[in-house]
Amino acid sequence: MLFFDEAAVRRLLPMGKAVELLRSMFDDLAAGKAQNQPRRRLNTPFNTTLHSMAGTWGSYLGTKVYSTNPKHGAWFLFWLLDAETGKPLALFEANTLGQLRTGAASGVATALLSRKDSAVVGIIGSGFQARAQLEAMLAVRDVKSVRIWSRNRDKCDIFAAECAHWASICITKSPSEALFGADIVVTATSSKDPVFDAADIAEGTHINVMGSNHPARREVSAETLLRCSRIVADSVEACRIEAGDLLLGLDEQGWARVEDLAGAHARKNAHEITLFKSVGLGLEDVAVAGYIYEQAKALEESETLPMFQDIIRSSVRL
Repeated sequence: MLFFDEAAVRRLLPMGKAVELLRSMFDDLAAGKAQNQPRRRLNTPFNTTLHSMAGTWGSYLGTKVYSTNPKHGAWFLFWLLDAETGKPLALFEANTLGQLRTGAASGVATALLSRKDSAVVGIIGSGFQARAQLEAMLAVRDVKSVRIWSRNRDKCDIFAAECAHWASICITKSPSEALFGADIVVTATSSKDPVFDAADIAEGTHINVMGSNHPARREVSAETLLRCSRIVADSVEACRIEAGDLLLGLDEQGWARVEDLAGAHARKNAHEITLFKSVGLGLEDVAVAGYIYEQAKALEESETLPMFQDIIRSSVRL
């Protein structure tokens, strides 16, 4: 069984490929050829929570297990197995894996729901997920400029320095300024309350909401949801459990408007406001981990490739 550390995951999974994989996976999910198991949580008296989520697609079966503690951080692992035999194939450090597949899911939704001429991205949040979100936007749209706001100016500065080679980055003084003129909006925060005013969203905007997977937290208001012509979820089933943005902002009539990304149709016109809510799926981890495993096996079989030695150094056989 192979072990992949964070560096190996990053080297073997380009964002463009991750978007392509998830697009195919969501197509198969719509056709009943894939399965997803929503996240489950086990809480302890120590304020530590154990989370698990799973899925199966094609030749692969897998589960992500991770722990979180407000004082001590989070640790992510993903276990990939052969779907036919149940044989364990690989274990992954899964922080980077989660960032990339979460960004890729937003990429799939953005390619479907945003205007094709979208060129300006407004981002609220500058943490570890924001970079992968921007990377996914760049993979599906010709982004010219990025406007970003965060409560933490130091993180904003780091984000701007790291991403300056991708597009023009402007650090703004408020969420309203970050969203002004934005064709695509991304929220990637840990906020429990809405992070922008509904009036800040212009006609024709596409919004990716991905910061929260907790039923008591939300980044967008009920007023924002009312302004949206369409609301699309990575999984309506999973969002019914843990998407505070929707649970706190919609009644049952509102929930009837929410569509699964699997099987969703493209934007109808240039004026509608669209919103994608992502809570993250174990099935997404399966899709990208299977590809990484196949790439590593191909490198192992052709030892003349320059990357081979580096990958083997960071991926040990268990």
